[in-house]
Amino acid sequence: MKKVFHIISHFDVGGAERVAVNIAKSATAGYEYHIVELIRGRSAFTREFVAELRAAGIRYHRAHVPDVRWHYVFERLAAVVFPLWFLPLFLRHRPAVVHSHTEMPDLAVWWFFTLFPRLLVGCKVVRTIHNTRLWTGLKGTGRRVERFFMRHHSNVAISVSVRDNYAKEYGQRPPIIYNGVAETAQRRCEWVVKDKVNILFAGRLEPQKGVSTLIAVVKRMRYGERFHFHIVGDGSLRADVERELGGLPCVTLRPPVNGLASVLSSFDYMFMPSEFEGLSLMSIEASLAGLPVIANRAPGLADTLPDDWPLMVSGNDLGQYVALFGGLGKRAPGDALGRKAKDFARSKFGIRRMQQAYEAFYEY
Repeated sequence: MKKVFHIISHFDVGGAERVAVNIAKSATAGYEYHIVELIRGRSAFTREFVAELRAAGIRYHRAHVPDVRWHYVFERLAAVVFPLWFLPLFLRHRPAVVHSHTEMPDLAVWWFFTLFPRLLVGCKVVRTIHNTRLWTGLKGTGRRVERFFMRHHSNVAISVSVRDNYAKEYGQRPPIIYNGVAETAQRRCEWVVKDKVNILFAGRLEPQKGVSTLIAVVKRMRYGERFHFHIVGDGSLRADVERELGGLPCVTLRPPVNGLASVLSSFDYMFMPSEFEGLSLMSIEASLAGLPVIANRAPGLADTLPDDWPLMVSGNDLGQYVALFGGLGKRAPGDALGRKAKDFARSKFGIRRMQQAYEAFYEY
């Protein structure tokens, strides 16, 4: 039995975490998948995450360092102490593959094998590059980590944008395996506001997600009577969103919602003004539900939509957004735009294709 250990940041909402779980759900004979947490998640979604792993028969291992969001200190501490508790786990199971996702797990895996290099014998290291920008604030350390992964031919990119940005920064062009996303059965969402154009923003409230643009667009469109904006998420900019938009009658704010993918078809449009992405799973999930995405033409987001997608804005230009929103109306279920998005996503982002591609890479 080939044991594969996926190292993720925490058991919580996140695109990289979802990719790891989707790979680990593979039914290919001869593989035993484990999910290892770097920082101990403690949100309401953590319980759902663990329940999903149990239901799928995926083995999991909880972290010891708590998820305390304070200038990334605890994340870096978790990476430093990771080898101390991971060593007994590694020796007990002797994984054939250690597969890391995102920078802090990457740092932890690099540090583990730096301390115990002999354990690389018989163990393949795989690293999925989930973003177009890496190692913000840790460029020096990041260079050392990248040399390790390049030396061991570990890297896999999730999109053309990720691959090209990595090649520009580090001089290596890794292979691409697109993230696979499963279609979710749809049900009616109770939040939608009758007779309004319901627009959904769902994601981490962080600068990367274009939160400043989100605020500016909603404030510009607040006087119209056609729209209702549903903003779902949490993050370091939540206070800004609450202060700027919380009192507007056309806005509903919600914390992260488990099972959001199952109600996406209830909305008229998804709004994604991201500055950059690795490969946006939320955009793909929306398309698979027939929900058109209003998107910034950003690396890792533009890759998820057809080249001729009509709801794309360049450079998060506010004027372009205002003009685009001005032409939006309520949509009929299964309209041409929704079908165009769904057909494209189905053709490019199949989940079984992703599983088989990674398993081939494990064997290479």
